[in-house]
Amino acid sequence: MGDECVEAYQVLYEFLDGELTVERRIAIQNHLDDCPPCGGGFTFEAELRTVIAKHCQEQVPDHVRQRVLEAIAKLSQ
Repeated sequence: MGDECVEAYQVLYEFLDGELTVERRIAIQNHLDDCPPCGGGFTFEAELRTVIAKHCQEQVPDHVRQRVLEAIAKLSQ
């Protein structure tokens, strides 16, 4: 694993979250495009985040939501 690979993995989550400067993001993206092992790792992480976001959402039951709204309304009085 080269220095560019190490750098890419050090900023993995910042890259995925869009927290890098434009210049740094372009540099990392260029590395990912040219390095299949790193590109594959980043693709996996991005897809994993998508699956988690899509399937790991809990719905709050309506009766609980209503009780919370009522409690907030009482505090506002």
